[in-house]
Amino acid sequence: MADAKVIPFDEDTRARRGPGRPRGRAGSRKKGEGTVSATSLSAVPAEFPDAGSDAPDPGAPHGDADPAGASRTAREGAQQGQESPAGAPGSMGSAEAADGGGGARTASATAVAEALTDALTGAAERLMGARWDRKVAHGLSFLRRRITGDYEVDEFGYDEQLTDQVLMSVLRPIFEQYFRVEVKGIENIPSEGGALVVANHSGTLPLDGLMAQVAVHDHHPANRHLRLLAADLVFVLPVVNELARKAGHTLACAEDAQLLLERGEVVGVMPEGFKGLGKPFADRYKLQRFGRGGFVSTALRTGAPIVPCSIVGAEEIYPMVGNSKTLARLLGVPYFPVTPTFPWLGPLGLVPLPTKWTIQFGEPIRTDQYPPEAAEDPMLVFNLTDQVRETIQHTLYKLLVQRRSVFF
Repeated sequence: MADAKVIPFDEDTRARRGPGRPRGRAGSRKKGEGTVSATSLSAVPAEFPDAGSDAPDPGAPHGDADPAGASRTAREGAQQGQESPAGAPGSMGSAEAADGGGGARTASATAVAEALTDALTGAAERLMGARWDRKVAHGLSFLRRRITGDYEVDEFGYDEQLTDQVLMSVLRPIFEQYFRVEVKGIENIPSEGGALVVANHSGTLPLDGLMAQVAVHDHHPANRHLRLLAADLVFVLPVVNELARKAGHTLACAEDAQLLLERGEVVGVMPEGFKGLGKPFADRYKLQRFGRGGFVSTALRTGAPIVPCSIVGAEEIYPMVGNSKTLARLLGVPYFPVTPTFPWLGPLGLVPLPTKWTIQFGEPIRTDQYPPEAAEDPMLVFNLTDQVRETIQHTLYKLLVQRRSVFF
């Protein structure tokens, strides 16, 4: 021991040990070479990070490897590899090598999941709009209220929640994309209080009333609801009866109309009735008789303004070229239409033609300047009825002159 040479700590040991090897796993030397102990590893200066961790140390004993020391050194190296970050000096290798390629598979699965999520999100945005997540939340909330019965229905059967979130959602694409309805004069409907909207009626099937309902709901600044007065036939048909009640329609009688107007509702009436709805195509846009003016009497009793409404485009959706009175009598309906497509094409003939519509609301005719007793004056009722009819007819002619085409 006395003859051993002392190696100063600050002396360049790399010159004595020769070129260094890359740092690797401790104890991984070839068979027959000396084994590096943990003490020799800790003796490597920190100033030389590129020196091989398993390089031979001059002061270390040479000879056969110690199995116990090699195992202990391997365990210490493994612990260092687990504690060190991937890619750091002295670590046991990259994350891919440590988990046998599992990290690469996990990254690939994550990329696939993200791509699938992006694709589903894009599809939802195209189908339901930019705020699709909010719409889905509203839909789930609506279903919860329907299941638990947490909704209100008035004495007429009107379900406002169902109308706003379901029925309007079904009719809106037909209104905007199929018929491409243009709405004019919607500001003539008052923002509050009762009003009576009087419109022409046509089209073989009463789609014009539904489109007028969407126009008032979606285009009025106050998003008002149009409560239509429907014929008796609507409320005797199965399914149609329930849907009409839920949508706010009620029987076309003076009592119901007066009650709705007194409550401040916007009431819609089409005085032509089946005479206008089932008139032949040759008489299109020629108003039929308005009855005895019962709607004017109701407006006079309540003081509600009368808003004339002219609808162009509904006459051509089902061009009625004939009427089978025998079938109508057997089925108990006012008329049985014969069109170029119905009944020849079967159910396909019920698809309306995609005509271009225009709905114009005229200036209101005031009735609050008359006393309620004026509703019993037949001459006043006749004059106001004729005034409303002539206003609608002249507006129809004006819109027809301005129209470029039936479909554009």
